[in-house]
Amino acid sequence: MFGMPDLSNISLTLMIPMVMAAGAFFLAFQAVMSLFSTAQTQRIVNQRLQFKDRFETTSEAMVELRKSRGLDEFGNFTMPIQWFNQLVVRSGLPYRPARWFAMSGAAALVVGFVYLQMVGGIFTAGGLAIAVFLLGPIVALKMVAGKRMKKLSSQLPDAMQIACRSLEAGHPVATAIALVAGEMPDPIGTEFGMAADEVSYGMSLTSAVQRMAERSRDPDVELFAATVRLQEKTGGNLTELLKANSATIRERQTMRLKVKAATSEGRASAMILTAAPFIVMAAIHMLRPEFYGDVIDTPLIRNSFAGLFIWMFIGNMVMRKMINFKM
Repeated sequence: MFGMPDLSNISLTLMIPMVMAAGAFFLAFQAVMSLFSTAQTQRIVNQRLQFKDRFETTSEAMVELRKSRGLDEFGNFTMPIQWFNQLVVRSGLPYRPARWFAMSGAAALVVGFVYLQMVGGIFTAGGLAIAVFLLGPIVALKMVAGKRMKKLSSQLPDAMQIACRSLEAGHPVATAIALVAGEMPDPIGTEFGMAADEVSYGMSLTSAVQRMAERSRDPDVELFAATVRLQEKTGGNLTELLKANSATIRERQTMRLKVKAATSEGRASAMILTAAPFIVMAAIHMLRPEFYGDVIDTPLIRNSFAGLFIWMFIGNMVMRKMINFKM
């Protein structure tokens, strides 16, 4: 009763359209998957190659890429505040100060308005808004730069392997760097690409690699730059040096992962201790609005809330120092 259907009773006039429909569905599925794979391939193209597609010459693309990173047309830091210029370059974000200040101002107004409505106190709300306006861009850039540096560090051993294979094939060092720039996605692809363009326009390889280390401010990239400088001064087999360098970087990354696993309990405790007061306060306010509503207008409570926020910030900084190991 529930056996397989008898295919011999199906007419060929029905079988042929069914087969054709199945084939059409399969081809349509393949076409859609091809579009998605093409879009993915286009997404991983690094920023430098995108600039080269937009401009007619490599020189124009190189200058515009430098300016978009917060550098001048010669690749030097231009801002009067050196550490902020380095932070902007490390983040890899397009340098748009007007948009950043507008976003920071909007966030400051929102935070100040929410604090004024929930807690009260015009001076405290104004001070909090000013702090968000001034520190917001710096905190955001530090977070983006830290994430970018971790990704660059994880890509560096693969980039060195590509360079080693190119050197073993008989290519010069500049060609090996250019190969990495064309094959690797951001951020390592753009950094190596900027170094390759500088070498193409007359800069020495040592200076170009040193500039890459100054832009990234990553210890692994600085180790790579030191290896290139050492090989240029003393000679030797650069391929073997880069292989040893790659193995060292991989071991350091493994140690970082072990440290991260060992400090995971402390990081989880810090997140719980930070979130718990806000969760409890929100729950009490929802269940018993009069618990805080009857005393929220008193100066003592307002000042106490400001002091509690400052004390919580200090506690988070202490916990961060306890679980943040430099390697």
